Amino acid sequence: MAVKNEKFLIQTRGFNDIIDITLKVDDVIKNSIQIQDVKNGVIHIFAQGSTVSLTTLEYEPGLIKDIPEILDELIPQKRDYHHNKTWHDGNGYAHIRAAIMGSGITVPYVNGQMELGTYQQIVLMDFDNKPRTRSIIVQMIY
Repeated sequence: MAVKNEKFLIQTRGFNDIIDITLKVDDVIKNSIQIQDVKNGVIHIFAQGSTVSLTTLEYEPGLIKDIPEILDELIPQKRDYHHNKTWHDGNGYAHIRAAIMGSGITVPYVNGQMELGTYQQIVLMDFDNKPRTRSIIVQMIY
């Protein structure tokens, strides 16, 4: 078994910014395959930070609106969070959203292709209350 690590950066707007990163992850796999000639394995994608998440979904305009609306109902920005009292940064909601959604996902790849469903993309969700530069770690295991 071998492990290869790659990293890329994504600029976000914060405030529930949802960004499709599927093609960037696919580029990591394709570049690695060219170098290592490895066609099958598992890829783990991890977002560094406590106010950002990764998941899969159908990246389409309706869901891009639905998800933030539902999260605003479940975990509203305008609430009295203990985190905000401690740090005075106003992003307690972002930490909770990220903790619930999770910071990493694992996807198998076969013959150099991720085994995603037809309407399934890998997305980054930035919940923080300001724009950020996010680091994404991609680890290939083969």
